[in-house]
Amino acid sequence: MLPGGREVKPVGAANGSTPPVLRGPLAAVLVTGPSMAPTLRHGDAVLVRTGGRAVRPGDVVVAVFRSRPDLLVVKRAVRRQDGGWWLRGDNDLVTDDSRAYGVADVRGRVVARYWPRPGLVNGRPRWI
Repeated sequence: MLPGGREVKPVGAANGSTPPVLRGPLAAVLVTGPSMAPTLRHGDAVLVRTGGRAVRPGDVVVAVFRSRPDLLVVKRAVRRQDGGWWLRGDNDLVTDDSRAYGVADVRGRVVARYWPRPGLVNGRPRWI
């Protein structure tokens, strides 16, 4: 996990050394860490769509930083850059995003939180 950050794990995933993979058109992901608060909180379970429409700035996504290919993270897409995405967390006090780790490759788009507070994941932080 990134220090003070947001790590995500596919639900049911084993703790191995292989790069994490999201399988199927919808994947269940468990969120850990504070970097996306208040939008998402530690312990939230979300559904991630691995296909569908293209990612747009402001979308909450699951991605892999090129400098940390073994770790899935959930962040907000800010802009396209160098063939990937510049990502940022919603919590300004945590900087474990593209400001520290550079460009990321998006694996899917978070569409809903199903536990513990079911609802769509939307809204834009004040910096977008």
